[in-house]
Amino acid sequence: MPVAKRDYYEVLGVERSASADDIKQAFRRLAMKHHPDRNPSNKKEAEEKFKEISEAYEVLSDPQKKAAYDQYGHHGVEGSFRHGNFSWEDFSHFQDVSDIFGANNVEDLFASFGLGELFGTRTGGRRAGRGGQPGADLEYLLEIELADVVTGKEHPITFRRREVCDACKGQGGKGGAGRITCPDCKGQGQVRFSQGFFTMATTCRKCLGEGSVVREVCPSCRGDGRVPSERRLTAKIPAGVESGMRLKLNGEGEAGARGGERGDLYVLIEVKPHPFFERHGQDLLCEVPITVVQAALGCELKVPTLSGSATMKIPGGTQPNSLLRLRGNGLPSLRSPAKGDQIVRIQVEVPERLNTDQRRLLEEFGKVSDNGVFPRIQKFWSQVSSWMK
Repeated sequence: MPVAKRDYYEVLGVERSASADDIKQAFRRLAMKHHPDRNPSNKKEAEEKFKEISEAYEVLSDPQKKAAYDQYGHHGVEGSFRHGNFSWEDFSHFQDVSDIFGANNVEDLFASFGLGELFGTRTGGRRAGRGGQPGADLEYLLEIELADVVTGKEHPITFRRREVCDACKGQGGKGGAGRITCPDCKGQGQVRFSQGFFTMATTCRKCLGEGSVVREVCPSCRGDGRVPSERRLTAKIPAGVESGMRLKLNGEGEAGARGGERGDLYVLIEVKPHPFFERHGQDLLCEVPITVVQAALGCELKVPTLSGSATMKIPGGTQPNSLLRLRGNGLPSLRSPAKGDQIVRIQVEVPERLNTDQRRLLEEFGKVSDNGVFPRIQKFWSQVSSWMK
């Protein structure tokens, strides 16, 4: 029987209202406490504890994952893990661990977990070559019409991203010249110095932690190995999307540096406001004005829908703000093609100006009307009379 996961806030020992800095400090403290080398008598337990706090930090340090966890618990973040449950492939904060223990120590730490290859690939460590920096993820805001939510749509988008420089083939050196070991840090990416009883390490300023430099900078990319470029593609927007949703396009972000893998593109959806319809989940609300005569006698009325128009039967005696339903004229969801309903809110308009004939007829109507025609008015004044006695 699987063991139930502990609450992530409990794992890190922080309140649910903790700030991002509080969460990071808690992770730093616990990471140092449960480093396997600091627990030689129970290394296996320390490794498991280290993985548990890393999983909690992965979720609570990411605003989107944290929001999903706060609302739905562990089930809310399962979809963000590659295999349903957390594994080291999902961990994206190797740099934070490196800042705590130093790059070389961290590489050895994860190698002891049997993850040396993963660590080298994800962080650009020595095993994968220090040049392999992953490309940045990008975000693109896409505004769509409400009608697009019904059927889905393929939208062309254009954006700028960095591509591998053709002049230097991504190496950053003039004419494509290769890179040489950094003379300051001797390829380590860090410079160490002693301060009292402690040995400190800091990122090498000359190579910026890459461990290598170019002899002469490429004039096209100025040594970065990448140049700005315009990218055009088509984003397939599924039916049922909502404002605030992000669609992930794998490998459409910026090119990595020195052979690093490309980042991803996130398309942020914004559904434009509609002049007639207000969205409520899968339902659409539409306000329709009618005359006093139509409300009193009833009528058949054509009302707008996203697909055109539909005829509704307005029953006699319809009151202001009455809600009528057109089933199946709403929106689908991402999980089901079945549509919601269109809700029609009736607004009864009282005439503001009357001509002589209209006023005469209404006055005659008033004379022949008894309280039974207006049951709400009758009930109200009856209650007022009882209250005032």
